[in-house]
Amino acid sequence: MDITIHTTVLPHDDPEESLAFYHDVLGFEVRSDVGKGKMRWITVGPAGQPDTSILLAPPDADPGITDEERRVIAEMMAKGTYGWILLATADLDDTFEKVEAGGAEVVQEPVDQPYGVRDCAFRDPAGNMIRIQETRKP
Repeated sequence: MDITIHTTVLPHDDPEESLAFYHDVLGFEVRSDVGKGKMRWITVGPAGQPDTSILLAPPDADPGITDEERRVIAEMMAKGTYGWILLATADLDDTFEKVEAGGAEVVQEPVDQPYGVRDCAFRDPAGNMIRIQETRKP
């Protein structure tokens, strides 16, 4: 079996802010941008990795979601508990400095974790947790 990760989804509540964060701060390529206003689906991904993407999507666009579910999603996004992703970089300190300089909300500065990784954490404009681990060569 040959299965790869193609796209993962993170919610957004402001497409322009999310686009600025993922493109201008993280340096991801914009692969597609469809829809209008807040109802936009934006696909971004790391340069040189055309087969791996993040779809930034409006969380309440599904017509099957109830008003109560929309309220819960909005509350979870505001707390930063609705969506998250784990990224990796070879130079965590340099990446941290660039993302922090881009105005991202810092959750955790680079630190060696007791479980063997070195990482940091930010929130994107929608409140999603963005953890970045440093890749280590064996």
